[in-house]
Amino acid sequence: MAFARTGSVALLGVDGVVVEVQADLEPGVAAFTIVGLPDKALSEARDRVRAAVVNSGEKWPQRKLTVGLSPASVPKSGSGFDLAIACAVLAAAERLDPAAIAGLLLIGELGLDGRVRPVRGVLPAVLAAADAGYRAVVVPAQTAPEASLVPGIEVRGVRTLRQLIALLSGQEPPEEPPEPTEQALPDNALAGLSLPGLGVRSRAADASGLRDLADVAGQYEARRALEIAAAGGHHLYLKGPPGAGKTMLAERLPGILPPLSPQEALEVTAVHSVAGLLPPGRPLLSAAPYCAPHHSTTMPAIVGGGSGLPRPGAVSLSHRGVLFLDEAPEFPVRVLDALRQPLESGEVVVARAAGSLRLPARFLLVMAYAGPDKSRPASSCHSRLRRRLARSVTPACRLAVAPNSA
Repeated sequence: MAFARTGSVALLGVDGVVVEVQADLEPGVAAFTIVGLPDKALSEARDRVRAAVVNSGEKWPQRKLTVGLSPASVPKSGSGFDLAIACAVLAAAERLDPAAIAGLLLIGELGLDGRVRPVRGVLPAVLAAADAGYRAVVVPAQTAPEASLVPGIEVRGVRTLRQLIALLSGQEPPEEPPEPTEQALPDNALAGLSLPGLGVRSRAADASGLRDLADVAGQYEARRALEIAAAGGHHLYLKGPPGAGKTMLAERLPGILPPLSPQEALEVTAVHSVAGLLPPGRPLLSAAPYCAPHHSTTMPAIVGGGSGLPRPGAVSLSHRGVLFLDEAPEFPVRVLDALRQPLESGEVVVARAAGSLRLPARFLLVMAYAGPDKSRPASSCHSRLRRRLARSVTPACRLAVAPNSA
């Protein structure tokens, strides 16, 4: 048989679209073509897959090979299609039984030596697979706990392509040599795939314990304001001199927010999975996240976007949690203006030439300001602050924080 098919998933923001991966072998000059709107990383899968197959002890078919990704109108990006492409090619070359992979959904990147490496967005990908009727998925072993959060679907974690071939052929998986020390995957194997510089932290990932109001001495009015904001879902504006404790109070607001419901936890985990920010050893985020971007952060990093398909920004990474903007007047006016839509609707719509995405963004906004700069005219500084806050913040608790004397 010269044709085989299997499944994989394309990520559009925090949503997954099931993609059918087809492989066709025909007589002719040896060539390898991938069609179906692949991006640069996916186009390079030709070299990764070929090397991985050969280094796994299999023979690469010396014929004209075409791999199609359907639906062709959906943009595909990333290296998560490598495993599906490799299995489809091997099935078309009659090395695997096409029926064994037809009902499988495969996600994972291949190293040149045949090792299966983790990718971002496994949880939303498996959720999409379950919605499409799949009952078995194959993922990298490092992300198997994350995929197992989806009920009613069998998860198979693999470390190498050779192991997967043996599994699909009904053979005993071979004993794999230990990974070289310099190439061993750490527990936080997705650290290099994350979005840096947004100050994202989940209290569930903080091994030192929760940051709550027990750490605050004094500041009784400020503590009361945080309790009201947490209980009623109010936004908060803190004003006070440097060192008064504004940042410390904002960091402890997630610690008094209620635990996330199971549905909310899956929403938050899916966003952080797409961003590559899941903490090691904690596949499910059950507590409110905290995001504190610097005032120099760009518009795409705040609301989402970037080159190619848009990706979640700070407003989505703080979904069901706290977004803290320190030194609020220093943020550009257009960035503060962009917060109005997510504050009102709880989501943000990002439109780019490559596509339009709807991302979740329901958060508590905390803004801080240290007061007028003595080196600038006071009237100018205050008017700028009033203008920017009036354009961006819905009715909120406003609190003047004094230096703590306790």
